Amino acid sequence: MTDEAGGSRHSALCLRLMQLFPRVSRGMRRWQDRAAPQTPAPLGPRHVAALEQLREGPVTVSELASRLGLTLPTVSGLLADLDRAGLVERYADPADRRRTIVEIIPAQRALVHEWLDGAAGPLARVLDKLAPSEQAAFLKAMDLLETELRAQDNQP
Repeated sequence: MTDEAGGSRHSALCLRLMQLFPRVSRGMRRWQDRAAPQTPAPLGPRHVAALEQLREGPVTVSELASRLGLTLPTVSGLLADLDRAGLVERYADPADRRRTIVEIIPAQRALVHEWLDGAAGPLARVLDKLAPSEQAAFLKAMDLLETELRAQDNQP
């Protein structure tokens, strides 16, 4: 009987989360779009993820692809968009000219940081309402879910 009650609560929780995830995702995208700077090329949430990785400083294109879990061609397309928007620059690695380094253009750093901080605003405000242990549990749950989904993607 306990298993049925526990399973029922578990199913209700899963259903609620499955309803919430798309709504939260759409809401975050709308928020990021409103926070986006006016640029010659349209930018969206996928650009936020790339810029967030570049926030700490220059990286190679292959390292950026690895961090984002994307292919090199996909990251090259993202970087082309960000380059057209005037936000990043790419150049050959002086130590190994076969590698390309990408970074936020210094004159655009403040604009990019403002966008990233604005795009994360709703999430930051919600996390601020949680105790540190709740924040850690939330992040752990999201990491576990991502791992589970990736494992499913890698199965034949």
